Amino acid sequence: MTDTPSEPVPVAVDFNGPDFAAMLAARLCHDFISPASAIVSGLDLLDDPAAQDMREDAMSLIASSARKLADLLQFCRVAFGASASAENFDSRELEKLAQGVFDHVRPTMVWAIDSQSINKAASRALLNIAQLSASALPAGGVATLKGVTAEGRFLITADSLGPRARLRPEVLAGLRGEALTEGLGGPWVQAAYLHALVRAAGGQVAVEAAEDRISLACWVPA
Repeated sequence: MTDTPSEPVPVAVDFNGPDFAAMLAARLCHDFISPASAIVSGLDLLDDPAAQDMREDAMSLIASSARKLADLLQFCRVAFGASASAENFDSRELEKLAQGVFDHVRPTMVWAIDSQSINKAASRALLNIAQLSASALPAGGVATLKGVTAEGRFLITADSLGPRARLRPEVLAGLRGEALTEGLGGPWVQAAYLHALVRAAGGQVAVEAAEDRISLACWVPA
């Protein structure tokens, strides 16, 4: 007689532990290092006497990389918990922060959220969902973000439509609050952070995958 294999039990995540903080910091450094390195490469070209014919290209590389780095820094400052003195954010400012991410990736964003004040937890969740919806469209497409207040809750949805729309398995695990067992830590830690953020606020996260479509949703108390 053989034993029937049991379903694996999800491993609990210590969201307050040093390992989680280290993985989140590593994720942020990964995002920042690419444009920062490109700026340095552009400066090196400007200093190279043999590459003076590439001066215009170097200036263009420096300018575009500096914009990307500034956009990412402003986005992360709110999405990952800074700006602690602000308890509410204007949805128009959040749109600018989210658009700053989409300006540097293939997919485009449709912001279908009316002008309103959004609390801190919902604002952070909204920005993280926006970035995750962009990453779900590696071949391009359209991510539509919506947010409405109903019955004391702020409801957020993001529908990502495009060819080969998908989320990595580690992202799905993070959204469920499960520990990373395989895959890349960077994508997982953002999803796990979103899960922890929403649950700490008293809300829930959900995801639905279909062919060429990923739908993310969450709610937090309004």
